[in-house]
Amino acid sequence: MTATLIRNAAWAVVWDAAAQRHAYARNRDILLRDGKVAAITAHAAETPPPAGTEVVDGSKLLVLPGLVNIHTHPTTEPGYRGVREDHGVPEQQMSGLFERSQAMKLGEAGQRAAMRLAYAELMSAGVTSVVDLSAPFPGWIDTMAESGMRVWAGPGFASARWGMSAPQSVEWLWTDGAGRAGFDRAMALMAEAEANPCGRLAGIVFPAQIDTVEPELLRDAHAYAEQTGRPFTTHIAQAVVEVREMIRRHGVTPIRWAADLGILSPRAIMGHAIFVDEHPSIGWHTREDIALLSAHGATVAHCPSPFARYGEHLKNFGRYVASGVNMGMGTDCAPHNLIEEMRLAVLLARNAARDLTAGSAAMVFQAATAGGADALGRPDLGRLAEGAAADCVLVDLGHPLMNPPRDPLRSLVWHAADRAVRRVICGGETILQDGKPTKLNVADAAGELAEAQARMLRDAKLNDYRGRDGDAIAPLSFPVLG
Repeated sequence: MTATLIRNAAWAVVWDAAAQRHAYARNRDILLRDGKVAAITAHAAETPPPAGTEVVDGSKLLVLPGLVNIHTHPTTEPGYRGVREDHGVPEQQMSGLFERSQAMKLGEAGQRAAMRLAYAELMSAGVTSVVDLSAPFPGWIDTMAESGMRVWAGPGFASARWGMSAPQSVEWLWTDGAGRAGFDRAMALMAEAEANPCGRLAGIVFPAQIDTVEPELLRDAHAYAEQTGRPFTTHIAQAVVEVREMIRRHGVTPIRWAADLGILSPRAIMGHAIFVDEHPSIGWHTREDIALLSAHGATVAHCPSPFARYGEHLKNFGRYVASGVNMGMGTDCAPHNLIEEMRLAVLLARNAARDLTAGSAAMVFQAATAGGADALGRPDLGRLAEGAAADCVLVDLGHPLMNPPRDPLRSLVWHAADRAVRRVICGGETILQDGKPTKLNVADAAGELAEAQARMLRDAKLNDYRGRDGDAIAPLSFPVLG
């Protein structure tokens, strides 16, 4: 493997191990070799690089650790572009989750195309590690390997699916044996991913939702994650409808129920965990959910975009952090741009809490790097340090939106985002250069996804409880003149 020397990086976000946080360093030489960060030293102009080393002029670069995205659905969500953004059901606090899930099916061809486009977008915003939570299809693992990223394959399994017969109602349609059969398939697929010769794939145990998997299977899935050393994740407290249903079933919030069940742990990544007991949209009488997450060492995968679209948000990101909850970041839905998601997280946190200190660029960057890496059990990721994985992002300080570069992380998060990302390196190999993947073929994906979306919208009438097609469920922004 060729070594790379980033010579005289103007700015670098390095890991301060003593303080357990990121810090700025100026004018550094960063040597990547054999898939690791071999050295980070003060710039020495006269020191010749090792033989065969690629030398990158860092004098106009900001160097960051690769971002870690711990909650995505890349095989479906790009298919909802132009559909999801304004779609909601008033009777369900404007969430359109349950209606879309019942009516709109993208299909395997659409999933394959969506995945390629989403992976390219993830890389373009500096992601080198991603958790892919999907319903598996042929070629899923092959595309992960082709991408060049580190990918945690999360084959979803559940015992129930959501159904609707009226706007104000959601039904849970249970199928005996479906969850166990899905769990068996998931175990085989995780093993297949981990055996891939690329060496960058892993498994994550993913019972799909806290409300669609029976208690015994949730316990068994978590125990399997513990036994095999894999992370564990599920969706929880992601919808008011879900929280109310779980309270109806068990008399407690989903977070309390998960704690009592024994599936809150340092291995557990709780997808969303927005509608905790103190959230005003829930109105429950306890105020213990955030403390429970902290006490059990669980991680929250925070994905602000899907909720902000229908007027909801996590109340006070800073309160979760101050309470000791490990926070990670995810994109959940398209766009899969983790830098923009960080910016939105700060804006929503400050507005929800009416407090400037409820979120900051440093706080969300910590979540999108070290926080996510720790949740996956990989302290060698999300940090720029000697001995860490050679995963890094080269940002162009010459881009107009990065200037003046007084505080380059703020410039990136608040202004430039992916527009200033020039190169992304994973394990010492370049996986994105000048906005284009170097390994992943996306040539035909856009056209294939457009065709799949058209089929999805046409066929929605076969599944929708009112018999509507997709254009009726989610009308265009403007009427089309004849």
